[in-house]
Amino acid sequence: MNAKYMEFALEQAKKAALMGEVPIGAVVVLNGKIIASAHNLCESLKDPTAHAEILAMKKAAEVVGDFRLTGAELYVTLEPCAMCSGAAINARVKEIIFGAADPVKGALGSVTNLYSFNFPNKPTVYGGIKEKEAVQILQDFFKAKR
Repeated sequence: MNAKYMEFALEQAKKAALMGEVPIGAVVVLNGKIIASAHNLCESLKDPTAHAEILAMKKAAEVVGDFRLTGAELYVTLEPCAMCSGAAINARVKEIIFGAADPVKGALGSVTNLYSFNFPNKPTVYGGIKEKEAVQILQDFFKAKR
């Protein structure tokens, strides 16, 4: 885990906000290098699965030429939902590092903990990394919407 990669995820979140998307960003790191990045595109693509994490993992899979992202770290500005947490298991992501907890849909400890079940290939999870910055981006976005 290296908090500097969260800075790149935060930049992705800011890009999402500029597009009117919920400002969540993600990056996939493998062997100390960012191999993919993305931000939410649910509104733009009219796709409920176009979460930052899913899009970043898809791009990373294209880069490595395999759906297995063994050894990869996923940095995301908001605690992943159940869909994204499940996809990380299937992709065999090594670690998930998130910024802000999600009290509405968070599946790694806030609402539920998907990883409390006996799944193989569960990532190690670290939360609260650059949490203040992640929360501020979300608060600014929703304040402007209201």
